[in-house]
Amino acid sequence: MSVLEDWMTAVCDELGLERGDIDRDLVLDLARDVAHGVARPGAPLTAYLLGLAVGRGAPARDAAARLTELAEAWGTEPAEPSEPSEPSEPSADAGAPAAQGDVPEQAGERVLDEA
Repeated sequence: MSVLEDWMTAVCDELGLERGDIDRDLVLDLARDVAHGVARPGAPLTAYLLGLAVGRGAPARDAAARLTELAEAWGTEPAEPSEPSEPSEPSADAGAPAAQGDVPEQAGERVLDEA
């Protein structure tokens, strides 16, 4: 048995799931498609959302097929036109490498110092 199979068996036991009810390849294929078609962090999030949908009664194969189609089309659909914005001037440190330990801020969120 592979490490992945051992892990899946242990997780299923821990969560009270039947191992035979889990389609490993379905989830891994979906994660791959999202990671390559959308963004790598989207893969585990999409797998989680698929699990929520299935838990609420959606057929796993149907839901995964819809999500795969969405991921495959994600980068190919033309973006909606946005309002023109004012050109901004590059900052003095634009293009400079970030200092070690710097954590980029995400839009709208403050990053708190750990010190």
